[in-house]
Amino acid sequence: MSRTEDATRFLESCGWGTAEVCPLAGDASNRRYDRLHNSDGTTAVLMDAPPDKGENVRPFVRIADWLIAQGLSAPHIFAKDEAQGFLLIEDLGDRLFAREMVKHPERQTPLYAAAVDALVRIQQAAPPDLARYDATVTVPLARRAFDWYQAGAGGQNKGKELFSKLLFDIVSKFDNALDIIIQRDFHAENLLWLPERTGVARVGLLDFQDAMLGHRAYDLVSIIQDARRDVPAEMAEMMRQRYLDATGVDPAEFNEAYAVFGLQRNLRILGGFARLCLRDGKAHYVDLIPRVWSYIQTNLNHPATASLRPLLTDTLPAPSDAILNELKRNCGSWSGR
Repeated sequence: MSRTEDATRFLESCGWGTAEVCPLAGDASNRRYDRLHNSDGTTAVLMDAPPDKGENVRPFVRIADWLIAQGLSAPHIFAKDEAQGFLLIEDLGDRLFAREMVKHPERQTPLYAAAVDALVRIQQAAPPDLARYDATVTVPLARRAFDWYQAGAGGQNKGKELFSKLLFDIVSKFDNALDIIIQRDFHAENLLWLPERTGVARVGLLDFQDAMLGHRAYDLVSIIQDARRDVPAEMAEMMRQRYLDATGVDPAEFNEAYAVFGLQRNLRILGGFARLCLRDGKAHYVDLIPRVWSYIQTNLNHPATASLRPLLTDTLPAPSDAILNELKRNCGSWSGR
């Protein structure tokens, strides 16, 4: 039986078999989303997450239920077939923060402020039992900058082992402070504006299935150092200060962690975007690399990351037009890796 037939049977089993199906934009994963329009005017979203492609809907269900219990707006789960990888979930609409900010630039400040407030609420709650995003996890993810970006740019596997040691020394200092839930992709293309709701519930949350226990700086880095859109420096500083004022954390300690996890995160993304092009044939991610590179340089300016600056300068080439074109030229050709 085909995947399409499996999806049809699932929808029939939960009373949506005759709904009109309209594809929604996907993401970097193997998940697929369709909006369903029922004859009574109601809508829902079908998440199709094929287990044979490494997808698992159970974490999404668990974290969605936890977020809703905190008074936040994650999609309600209407029906599920966890074994087959199908969920019928609440339709939170199309008003992505990223789109709202383009259409209505004057809303940028209140939207970011609402996102920071929602983040603070999330961090105030006792987290569920999750794996820890510690140095043993984060360092190998950052190594992707060497495995994929450096290699794709014609590098010779130079400096990776020393990089791993130095980054581990820096990141592991925070391993005792991984005490809140981090969604890991908390940014403007995963947040929906729900103005008909109130307070932090006005922020619709998506793509949180990879949540772990992490440092409180991590998700703030995610939204301020957004790989997909430019955040004005004044806005970034305003939102960081809003967070500090709301939480009362020590600014110096927080800013150190912010630089460290900002560096780790953006090195991971640098390698991830190169991999999405070289392995998965998604060339458009290469266009985002220069912005990610600029965040890496910003984070290397903090004293906490100074030990890595000479090594990364020597081993990771800046994303010149020639390098970006080389990545695109080899798009999809590294499928065996």
